[in-house]
Amino acid sequence: MRYGDFVRLAAADPAVVGLVLKGSQAHEGMPTAHSDHDLYVVLADGATSDLSRFAGHRTPELDLVIVTLSAFRALGMPGFERYALARARVVLDRLDGEIAAILAAKAVLTEAESARLAPDFLDAYANSHYRSLKNARDGHALAARLDATDSLSHLLDLLFTLARRPRPYNKYLEWELTRHPLPDWPTATLLPTLTGLAATPTPAAQRTLFARVESTARTAGHGAVLDAWGEDLDLMRPQ
Repeated sequence: MRYGDFVRLAAADPAVVGLVLKGSQAHEGMPTAHSDHDLYVVLADGATSDLSRFAGHRTPELDLVIVTLSAFRALGMPGFERYALARARVVLDRLDGEIAAILAAKAVLTEAESARLAPDFLDAYANSHYRSLKNARDGHALAARLDATDSLSHLLDLLFTLARRPRPYNKYLEWELTRHPLPDWPTATLLPTLTGLAATPTPAAQRTLFARVESTARTAGHGAVLDAWGEDLDLMRPQ
């Protein structure tokens, strides 16, 4: 079953209320010769469809996930799938825009979500940053590099959460930042900073970045998380 053939088959089934394409095929400029089509088939709640026989269908051409409308609303809320759906493309919407509205809601974290998640991401970033610097100071080069890498992951969680957006998968980070920059973090500066630290996480470069993060976090109202680190902040800040 090829992608186009299945779309035509699904569009002819009245039980199907939506078709949603995710992954590389939904990101302009990202598909390669190896990219398959990841497609959600959304069925009306309580409806039966012969398409259910394709549940779990997976080939190099086409991956299918068949779900009810209620299950589709809940996907990624929260969960790993949220970013994929936030940037997914509507192929079919029989509900007068409701499928598109569901995707749009997944693309924006509520203020309550951001307020709840950001402190933990900030603390995790600070923790890995601190451990990296301490290990570098004490001569544990591998541990310092690994902790620095961890800190970048936590940092991305934090920055996207503060922007009230789901964090993209690493594969789509450059795509996302190029087309949808983070507020107050110019992509032309952020991407080279991340690239440089991923390759050579020097203590000086890490501290410079931390100073920028500290300012952002305090402006966002999360200064108490950093203040809890007490005198350890002296090691974490630029010397």
